[in-house]
Amino acid sequence: MTGTDLAERAAARLKDRSGRLPAGVWSAPGRANLIGEHTDYNDGFVFPFAIDRRTAVALGDRDDRVVRVSSAFAPDPVAVHLDELDPDAIGGWSAYPLGVVWALREFGADLAHARGVDLHLESEVPVGAGLSSSAAIECAVALALSEHWGLGFDRPTLAKVGRLAENRVVGAPTGILDQSASLLAEADAGVFLDCRSLDAEVVPLHFAAAGLAVLVVDTRVEHAHATGGYAARRASCEAGARALGVPTLRELGPGELDRARAILDDETFRRVRHVVTENQRVLDVVRALHEGGPATIGGLLDASHASMRDDFEISTPELDLAVETARAAGAIGARMTGGGFGGSAIALVPLASVDAAAGAVRGAFAAAGFGEPGVFTVVPSPGARRDR
Repeated sequence: MTGTDLAERAAARLKDRSGRLPAGVWSAPGRANLIGEHTDYNDGFVFPFAIDRRTAVALGDRDDRVVRVSSAFAPDPVAVHLDELDPDAIGGWSAYPLGVVWALREFGADLAHARGVDLHLESEVPVGAGLSSSAAIECAVALALSEHWGLGFDRPTLAKVGRLAENRVVGAPTGILDQSASLLAEADAGVFLDCRSLDAEVVPLHFAAAGLAVLVVDTRVEHAHATGGYAARRASCEAGARALGVPTLRELGPGELDRARAILDDETFRRVRHVVTENQRVLDVVRALHEGGPATIGGLLDASHASMRDDFEISTPELDLAVETARAAGAIGARMTGGGFGGSAIALVPLASVDAAAGAVRGAFAAAGFGEPGVFTVVPSPGARRDR
């Protein structure tokens, strides 16, 4: 589906659901993280890119002060009065768009005289696949409301708005990687982000020019960041930083891992080692892209996956099989992407080998008795925008 088709579908369904003609349609992309996993909430470095699968939000004006949201994800709309926004009373799928409304106010938006709106969401970003369908919702809604209500927030601020909604309203202890990718990305480029300073650099990727494609393997093992292992990994990182006497693991370089090994228990040390070495791998990938191009980064992607599998322990048998099979089928590098415990892997594959690699992955999953994966290519794409 093209961006135009998605916007038209959102506009048509807004009219069907609410009877209102859209004042505009905005969209934001999902993302794949090229490298830099679980480093964002440790004030480290990340390097995601936006993908060519998007979430669109159509907006229609109301005559009252109610925000009403509907979506393709759920049969029933959810409505809240702007004077009654309560982060503890918002739940389910509506926590993503309505959490953004609440977070905009927390960042200083004066909504005292804002008119209500009807919002309808349509998405082509797979849910639970580690491609940040949640940030695509948050960023599309944040940009739409900022522009429509004349709030004037810049994109780095809107990324913070989305993160606050995710952390406080949804309850997922994520960093700012996903929202930054969805808002700041450009075509054929990645976003190199320092999560401490929030300085961002757009770095050309040139995959196609180098004869490479990004193959995504959605294992269809769904993950949930608001519960379970993600929060446990974050707590372990914070405990490691406290034991080592630093504010965050960003302060540590690879040369300090021997000291960390002497102080920490084995599990906490391995969590720390992943973050420290992953930060270095992000820097190494950016340097390699500048100096040698994308054909030189495969080994760093492989090392990142091994670290997430063995030290951070967030991979799954399905993710490991996807990575191993893609590499055996000709990928120059592969790794799981996203928060882990399910979701997707990415592989850098020569263009001539894409079909063979995709077929090999499907065959390997069938032979292992796993469910059929989703296998598709993605293209580094522009960030959030107004479509009509």
